[in-house]
Amino acid sequence: MRFEGTDSYVATEDLTVAVNAAVVLERPLLVKGEPGTGKTVLAEEIARALGVPLITWHIKSTTKAAQGLYEYDAVSRLRDSQLGDPRVSEIRNYIRRGKLWEACVDERRPVLLIDEIDKADIEFPNDLLLELDRMEFHVYETGETVKAKKRPVVIITSNNEKELPDAFLRRCFFHYIRFPDAETMEKIVDVHFPDIKKRLTSEALRLFFELRDVPGLKKKPSTSELLDWLKLLMSEDISPETLRERDAKKLIPPLHGALLKNEQDVHLLERVAFLNRRETR
Repeated sequence: MRFEGTDSYVATEDLTVAVNAAVVLERPLLVKGEPGTGKTVLAEEIARALGVPLITWHIKSTTKAAQGLYEYDAVSRLRDSQLGDPRVSEIRNYIRRGKLWEACVDERRPVLLIDEIDKADIEFPNDLLLELDRMEFHVYETGETVKAKKRPVVIITSNNEKELPDAFLRRCFFHYIRFPDAETMEKIVDVHFPDIKKRLTSEALRLFFELRDVPGLKKKPSTSELLDWLKLLMSEDISPETLRERDAKKLIPPLHGALLKNEQDVHLLERVAFLNRRETR
């Protein structure tokens, strides 16, 4: 099982090395990087490239580690017992499998994505140490032990909202997805929009990277936002000449709502435009 990227995902050499190293070592691949740099999509493309299922566990602030193993619905069982339902005699009827359980029993060595692990409580990673290490766990209600038939490929993403415990980090292979440079970004654009005009791509990328370099931006536009913006530019038939205009009054790019996601950044660019107008008088 080797990952070399796909026709719809541009993977840099260091990223493919990291993915394949994690597969060989049979350790979770912990992927960090700016939001919008393709961490979640990476897991989807690995599954597609290897021809195996993708099992996704989206983590929220309220998610508990035990939910990834299984949940026992004691309330439903009590209610059914009061109603005389014959299913209550079999406790397995009230055990709901979690994503880790699903991955363990799949015979095709699936890709298990634990998405945005840093959103959960700080103890969440520690509570999964043993299970991710051994790929097995005990079901106390039934007395059975669930063990992976084929160890899944585990991809864990983090946006660095919280520091992860050292004991957890030791069990992972780590990779940081650096923000793409202009050359890599052009390849990404070509993959998503093969028919886009080269001049439009050139002018859009110039503006995009200039925008990211503006000091004080609260949220820099990401790869996914660039792709949304390009799609709008093509839909509205915006010309490269429009993007090339250096008029200080038009410092904010057209259709900027795809790139700028809060009013502070819009106001910042408006102030910069105002200062530029004063300087050009």
